[in-house]
Amino acid sequence: MNKELEHSFVASLEQNQNIVHKVCRIYTSDSDSHNDLFQEITIQLWKAYPKFRGDAKFSTWMYRVALNTAITLYRKSKRTIKTSDLDTVNFKIKSEEYDNEVEEQLKLMYVAVKQLNDIEKALVFLYLEDKSYREISETMGISEVNARVKMNRVKTKLKKILNP
Repeated sequence: MNKELEHSFVASLEQNQNIVHKVCRIYTSDSDSHNDLFQEITIQLWKAYPKFRGDAKFSTWMYRVALNTAITLYRKSKRTIKTSDLDTVNFKIKSEEYDNEVEEQLKLMYVAVKQLNDIEKALVFLYLEDKSYREISETMGISEVNARVKMNRVKTKLKKILNP
């Protein structure tokens, strides 16, 4: 594999790895599943990286691949995240420790979000990441109007979950 391509990928991934950690937090409930999903998303990003053309920002592309991987695995298993072999991937990534305490105030929100379906989770995640409806629509592959309508429905649903 091209060393320049590998270096570029590793640098971009290290710079944006919190995106993957946040996706993992939304779709998993324990550290083993979190780590497995992180590994699987990293593998899928690496496999897809040669096709990344730069039409969108790397982070937008990364959100899309990460969410699609998580949603696909979530739908397949609902509980157990299956991973690919790491034999084909031989680079080292500096890992930042993920501190659950930092997001303690969001704990109730995460509990509520876990009750949403997979698409609703992705919408909330992107919304909480301060993505514009334009960016949400690009990442999710839906129209901007559809993104707004779905998000309003999800907000109503979350209000009912949080304030029964």
